[in-house]
Amino acid sequence: MAPHVSIALTWILFIALFPISFYWLRRAWRIIVRRDFSEVALKRGESPPNPARFAPFSAVINLVGASLLIFVILSVLLVQPDYQTWSAIAGMTIWCKIFIDFGLARHAHGFAKRKKKTGPEGEAESSRDPLP
Repeated sequence: MAPHVSIALTWILFIALFPISFYWLRRAWRIIVRRDFSEVALKRGESPPNPARFAPFSAVINLVGASLLIFVILSVLLVQPDYQTWSAIAGMTIWCKIFIDFGLARHAHGFAKRKKKTGPEGEAESSRDPLP
């Protein structure tokens, strides 16, 4: 078997499933057991006004995503499905989890307007320099 780029990418994807699933399980553990809501529905690094309200949803999202990735890892090791099948399941799981987390964060923060940054004189900064 000659070395090929696709072999390297396959191994990178498979090995990346381990830390991703561990991280998602750890987030679910923090939310469910430790009642730590610091990573629930973050938007620009800030928690929503009431993170406990959205914690169960975030815990389920992380738990389901991690469980699916663990299922993929075990099936690759034990059942050995073809590459198209397990990479599709893993890829769809990762992307769907990212999009669902994004939607939950936007829903948790509502439609509040962003605060404008103010300059040293208290005026709102603009992205362009004023014309002379």
